Order: sequence, then structure tokens, then C-alpha cells
Amino acid sequence: MSHTNIVTIGIDLGKNTFHVVGVDATGAIILRKKRPRNQLEQSLANVPPCLIGMEACAGAHHLGRKLEKLGHQVRLLPAQYVKPYLKGHKNDFPDAEAIAEAAQRPTMRFVPLKSAEQLDLQALHRVRSRLVTQRTAVINQIRGFLLERGLPVRQGAAALRLALPQILSMLSDNLSPRVVRLIQDLAEDWRFLERRVASITKEIDELADQDAHCRRLMSAPGVGPIISSAMIAAIGTGDAFHKGRDFAAWLGLVPKQLSTGDRTILGRISRRGNRYLRTLFIQGARAVLLRRQSWPRHGFGAWLEAASKRFHSNVLVVALAAKLARLAWSMLAKGRDCDANFMGHAA
Repeated sequence: MSHTNIVTIGIDLGKNTFHVVGVDATGAIILRKKRPRNQLEQSLANVPPCLIGMEACAGAHHLGRKLEKLGHQVRLLPAQYVKPYLKGHKNDFPDAEAIAEAAQRPTMRFVPLKSAEQLDLQALHRVRSRLVTQRTAVINQIRGFLLERGLPVRQGAAALRLALPQILSMLSDNLSPRVVRLIQDLAEDWRFLERRVASITKEIDELADQDAHCRRLMSAPGVGPIISSAMIAAIGTGDAFHKGRDFAAWLGLVPKQLSTGDRTILGRISRRGNRYLRTLFIQGARAVLLRRQSWPRHGFGAWLEAASKRFHSNVLVVALAAKLARLAWSMLAKGRDCDANFMGHAA
């Protein structure tokens, strides 16, 4: 690639091959190449520094950091924001052209490049989330087998853990030897998953204790090592958002709007953005609500007391999760510790 008039490059990422489209200052296409993965970096090293756009997907952050070292300006775009710029049917080169067009828009929202440390932390959270899901599935399967044979167990993992040895030791006509063996194997799977979850949770806790940003976030109510580290892995220092409300909207914790003219209709929460982090903040809000005696210590204690009388519990927990998200972003982006004087006014 020896083109010197290239201003913007769009790259459609693939597993083994990448499709590259370069445009000049007028928007005319002057580069249209297909490159294998092992040749892309070398090819772009011969291009003068320019703007490079890519969709935020697997491998994009790693490649983006490499291209930035070559002097290029890299912008990652959410795939749904590229779609409106696609002309015609889906095809690799038109996709790359649409990416190049979208990357130049001044009002476009971009995804910040993640560091290698952020990706490592994100990987830990994804593995832990998968293991927790598998553990829940095993528990539900054991409960289902017992219920099918007339042996209901009180809801909750702790109740099943206590009742299972007694149930399996009973001489009952309800459980055949085959089912007993299956349940024993499932219980062993459960114990294995418990050990794996505990191991990864311990590693996340240690990383959170070593990170100054995580320690600052953990001083907020309802925020522990899991939420703080997941937030750092997702948004870094929060520079991608102008205010806490933008972060809460990105999490999907704001009402979905159906508005036209002067009429504004607010519905359920939008549930857009990072589902995993949204779930964690809702769990943190539930933990705060369970400790009513601690409400007066929080800057939003008066608001919480008044809201608890007006809102349904589910509405209240989502409203509190949004407030905690705004508070956490304020602490992270502005570098200040948790203080009751501004907790009630977090942006």
C-alpha cells in the first residue's frame, strides 16, 4: 500500500482475512484490498498516519493497539451504528466502506480501546459468569429430579446442600439406584464448580485490592470487588462518558422513551448496553435495600426513605441501581472518594 492520499481506512475484520477500504479527503475510494491476518499490520505500516475505523468485536482491541503504535488514529464503532451507512446487500467490501464512512461522523459514538489488563480482567469475569450459570443449571437439575419423584426441597442452594445428604441416604422407593447415582454425580459437579467459582472470585478480589480505582469504588454502598473490577474492565476510567447519566443509559438503567412532538412517554428500562454490569448493579442495589438500618448513613438516605413509600420494590431497586451507577462513575471519572455530601447529587 503506497497510497499517500488516504485519509480514512475502514477495516472489516474476519477470522483469517481482512477487507480494507481507504478513502481520500473527498470520500472517493482509492484503496480496496483483501489482506490475510499476518500481512495486515505490515501493509498498514507503509501507509501515512490516518484515521482507521473498525467494528468493536473480538480481536479489535488487540489490533487497534498495534495500529496505534504505527501512528494511526484508531476508532472502534458499535456494529449497530455502522449498519445505517451500509449500501446494498451485506458484503465484506461494502461493510469496510460503511465503517470508513461512519468513522468520520463527528457525532458518532466510539468504543475506547481496552488495555491488555482490562481484557484480562474481562476474561476472568466472563469465565466466572459462565461457571455461575453452569452451577445454577446443575442445582436446578438436581432439584428437578427430586421433585419429579415427590421430594421437593426448599428454594435456595443452601437448603439443597443441607437436605441432599439426608435424602440420598434414605431408603426410599421414590429414588432408584440409577437416579441416586446420577444425583451423586451431579453433586460432585456442583462441588467442582463451587471450587472453580471460589478460585476465580478470590483472584478477582486480589486484583481489586491492588487497583486504586477499584478500592475507591468499593467505598460506595453496594459496590464490592466484583462490581468495581467489572466496571474497570468495561469502561476503564470512564472517559467515554460525559456524565453519570450517560453511563446509566449505556447500562440500560434508564426508561425507554417513545416520544413524538411535545408528548413524552416513558416505559420500562431500555436494557441496552452491558447486561452483565447492569445485573451486578441491580444486585448491589438489592443488597443496599436489605440493610435498611444503614440508609441514614448514605447521602441518598432521605431520598431512599421517601421513594420506598411511593415505588414498588422492583422499581425502587432499579432506580437505586441507576443512582449507584451514576455515583460510581462520578467517583471514577473525577477521582474522588465516596462522600455523603455528594452522594445524593451524583451526576
